[in-house]
Amino acid sequence: MAANSPLVSIFKPNVNLNLVAQTTLAIVRVTVGIMMVHNGFDKLADIESFANAYVAYLGLPFPIFLSYIAAYTELIGAPLVAFGLLTRPAALGLFGTMCVAMYHHIKVAGLSLPYLELSAIYASIFLFFTINGAGLFSIDALITQWLNASALSSKAKQIMKLEKSLEASVTEAKV
Repeated sequence: MAANSPLVSIFKPNVNLNLVAQTTLAIVRVTVGIMMVHNGFDKLADIESFANAYVAYLGLPFPIFLSYIAAYTELIGAPLVAFGLLTRPAALGLFGTMCVAMYHHIKVAGLSLPYLELSAIYASIFLFFTINGAGLFSIDALITQWLNASALSSKAKQIMKLEKSLEASVTEAKV
């Protein structure tokens, strides 16, 4: 498959070839993905109440339907981000739900930072993953490698395989 294939570009992460940066990116991705799941469960716990209090309040059509869309985006998208699978589309959906949440917070409380804070933080993180992808420690990176063996540099492949990377550094240190 060609290196510039649209399918490869969906999965291929922007690559910073720094082990610490990739590890931190993976930790943030997993943490945010895990933390976001409960929002979907909260919506489903009382979907009609959520639809009336949030979606209908904004004047959006089909509040129950859109509430289910938001809940399942969070229930499915958040674990996908955590695992680093289809990260860009999942993060885009989550970014959209957080933009609607921010709009709701602004409409209810104005630019009250305490009220707006969490949804703005989530939105910025999901925007980051929409643009940059999941990083090297992700299923997306493995899929990229599988789709096109030349899509990732040899250094990126080495970082993905920590054992080989550590062995190589030990060998280089002895020489």
